[in-house]
Amino acid sequence: MEVGNRVYWVGILDFPERDFHNFTTHRGITYNSYLILDEHVTVIDGVKHKYARDQLRKISKYVDPKKIEYVIVNHIEPDHSSGLPDLAKIANPTFVCTKKAKEGLEKYYNADWNFKVVRSGDELKIGENTLRFIETPMLHWPDSMMTYMVEQQILFSMDAFGQHIASEERFDEDLGVEEALKWAKVYYANILMPYSNLVLRIPKIFEKFDVKPKIIAPSHGIIWKNPERILRAYEKWAKFEVEKKAVVIYDTMWHSTERIAFAIADGIASTGVKTLVFNVRKDTWADIVTEVLDAKAVCIGAPTMHNHVFPPMAGFLTYLKGLRPKNKIGIAFCSYGWGSGAYEDIVEVMEGLGWEVVEGLQVQFRPSESELKKAFELGVKVGEMVGGGLNG
Repeated sequence: MEVGNRVYWVGILDFPERDFHNFTTHRGITYNSYLILDEHVTVIDGVKHKYARDQLRKISKYVDPKKIEYVIVNHIEPDHSSGLPDLAKIANPTFVCTKKAKEGLEKYYNADWNFKVVRSGDELKIGENTLRFIETPMLHWPDSMMTYMVEQQILFSMDAFGQHIASEERFDEDLGVEEALKWAKVYYANILMPYSNLVLRIPKIFEKFDVKPKIIAPSHGIIWKNPERILRAYEKWAKFEVEKKAVVIYDTMWHSTERIAFAIADGIASTGVKTLVFNVRKDTWADIVTEVLDAKAVCIGAPTMHNHVFPPMAGFLTYLKGLRPKNKIGIAFCSYGWGSGAYEDIVEVMEGLGWEVVEGLQVQFRPSESELKKAFELGVKVGEMVGGGLNG
């Protein structure tokens, strides 16, 4: 599969993989790697160790792997780097990476390799083509960088602009641009959302280092022939622009909290606001936070257990805290038996995220009809706040 002039995709489609450190991957994962046939044969990024031999077979279709002179390491997370020792054994190339990446590779693999450490703005001439390196620390690891192929205007963007989807289609146009954006949103919400402030700096970084990509080739998912679409989407997501939408997230033991959740959702929907309801044990957390990303209101409810929030919801709240979604109205609700505690735990998380917290609802034991009416009215209030407070 040709990405550019004598630039080939030699990656792996991991169709059966369904988990990426608790990020549920419904359609598998792609480990993208790129081969550049030039005066100095170059590979950009590796693959997961168990697929290293498959990658070498793909490379062999174009060139003897022993002729590889450079391996560009944009990121050292093992899904990209654990196959590199196999390349090192066969080709003995020079590994080009950031200082942090070199330190990490040496620690991960006890790597006594040939290294070339680069910084932002450094270039490597490999023949007719020039590779320019741009450090992007914390997008999404400290070692991360992007590699820009100057003459062909191809940006090898590492994890930024990627998606977790294993698909035979290699380009956005083939998969469908809107479909590609859908999966990119899931990826952004679960991987890059905590670094949104850094994402907003990307346009200035591109301007500073004269990066004008006609193609963006990430290390997961499809390749963007329409880079302007994904760049606009990243700006929107990084700014936490919202839709006229509310998300109700709950867990339940004996259906009391569930009844409250449904009543709140009914109240929100009655105002014309798009309303989505999720159960943290039946819906994947990846799907839930994807909808939280651009929701204006987030209602979270759970039972109290041992004076604290129900453990499955506690796990989800920890996941949510790490992703740090912003610009939300937060509403907590709960049911309890002998003593409360869930409500306070949920509110504490919302306040820690800087959300505008609206007084919610607590119910002892099974909600009565009058309490369900209060829940519905709370939903109406939320819907009215969402409908009148949009910024996106």
